[in-house]
Amino acid sequence: MKKILVIEDEELVRENILELLDAEGLTGIGATNGYKGIDLAKVEKPDLIICDVMMPGLDGYTVLKTLRQETTFATTPFIFLTAKAAKADFRQGMELGADDYLTKPFTRAELLGAIATRFKKQQQYRSELEQAKDQLDYLMHHDSLTNLPNQLSLREQFKQIKSTHSQQLMTIMCVGLDRFNQVNDDLGHSVGDHLLQAVAQRLVNGVTFEDYVARLGSGQFAIILPTTPHKKDAVFVAQTLLEQFSQTFAIDDQEIFVTASIGMALYPRDGRDIEQLLNQANKAMFQAKQQGGNCHQFYSIALSKGTSDRVALKTSLRYALERDELQVYYQPQLDLETGKIIGTEALLRWEHPERGLISPIKFIPLAEETGLILPIGEWVLKTACQQTRHWQKMGYPHLKIAVNLSGRQFQQLDLRHRLVKIFTETGLRPEYLELELTESMLVENTDVAIRRLQALKALGVEIAIDDFGTGYSSLSYLQQFPFDTLKIDRCFIRNIQDNPSQAAITQAIIEMANTLDLKLVAEGVETDAELSFVVQHHCHKMQGYLFSKPLPAKAFESLLFSGKSLAGVNLSSV
Repeated sequence: MKKILVIEDEELVRENILELLDAEGLTGIGATNGYKGIDLAKVEKPDLIICDVMMPGLDGYTVLKTLRQETTFATTPFIFLTAKAAKADFRQGMELGADDYLTKPFTRAELLGAIATRFKKQQQYRSELEQAKDQLDYLMHHDSLTNLPNQLSLREQFKQIKSTHSQQLMTIMCVGLDRFNQVNDDLGHSVGDHLLQAVAQRLVNGVTFEDYVARLGSGQFAIILPTTPHKKDAVFVAQTLLEQFSQTFAIDDQEIFVTASIGMALYPRDGRDIEQLLNQANKAMFQAKQQGGNCHQFYSIALSKGTSDRVALKTSLRYALERDELQVYYQPQLDLETGKIIGTEALLRWEHPERGLISPIKFIPLAEETGLILPIGEWVLKTACQQTRHWQKMGYPHLKIAVNLSGRQFQQLDLRHRLVKIFTETGLRPEYLELELTESMLVENTDVAIRRLQALKALGVEIAIDDFGTGYSSLSYLQQFPFDTLKIDRCFIRNIQDNPSQAAITQAIIEMANTLDLKLVAEGVETDAELSFVVQHHCHKMQGYLFSKPLPAKAFESLLFSGKSLAGVNLSSV
């Protein structure tokens, strides 16, 4: 039975409404004033609230405003009762989130009609929300350009296949187009996109219905061959696919010839989880490319040993921290309501004395591999907290700092203790630190991950899910884990105005995050059009080159003291 809370100080009116509801088979709950009404709402969780506007102590407007601030009552239908009929009164209630008005005195038909309308609209809203969830679920599992399954789907499919073929040899393929960037550079990204769509179709046609084709990104695809009893079976498939590429592609009235390199890893010989197998297959694919492309290569342990250059870089990294070669850069985060800097993300940089600035993409995996990520990560945390506290003392008391946490750091049993020590030494309060994590760090053992996150949140720090949408993102992760912030990866923001599919998935992510009461940060905003999109769709914060690239501490301090903001953009009218 539907529960309806009636908040009305006039006893006669209240009792008449409750009797009418009872006669219609509805459960009525009466409250004599606004204070009791709020308390009863929190206990009973009614399906609809009917509230008088003018009551002693706490009026109806305040009741509505108070309840709407809580997620539980964000969509609960709310009907005002009032003896006033002025448009200004109606407008005030509607702006606060009221759904309807009934002017006293009202008839039985008017009351029941208003209740029926609200329940009908609520049901329609729920139906639309379910459709939005289904749409987002599809979009999150498929690549928007080729409509192939994406990496999240690949991971789920691998688990399913492994559960039914656990004793059989399985092959994971990485297929990379040779010199694909040259196609984009010479013919344009539009032709490149059409080529990727044609390649996707050709790959699907080149395997059996049991095999699983997914897109990983750029010119790279993955294929699961669930039944390959012998290596020669995988070789046959690889050769068949390479033959498929011997035929040119007809793209926009022109013929394009492109070859592919295929790397293969075998389950369970080369790994037992999809991440490890993809990594091994990817190494084999790059080896095939180095051999000239248009060939296939199996993974071998020799490929993991790396080159002498990689070994030298590892050795240099071991001394980088003690030689003060590492630096923390800071990229501003801006409030999209005020346009002002409200925080910054700490980003690690390595200034090698001989090689110059080395990309984090190159040295962070080495740090993870060698275990150096633990002392380096702790140094970044302490340096960032110390620097932020300095800026707070300089006149920016509410400035926040976001720091990426590595997988190894997150797995440290004494991570909470280490954070407490950093807060004690730097003087930064926990609520001004946001720890950024990726989904891959959380999905292997969700129960343990949830407990660790809750322990961190108990300190007062906030938790952000970083690069959402690029790996294993799904709705279940947003609902399972106690996140505060969702960061939308820059690949969803870049050129969003020219890509309707990309805009649709980004909008769906934003709407779902808002429904779950998560703060939103748009990463990689580089153009006015991209800024316009994230403002229009109610993102809370942004960071990106449109405002500032990551800066050394001194340069960020100068930017902070300059008072620069997004004042040049009329955020309220974007």
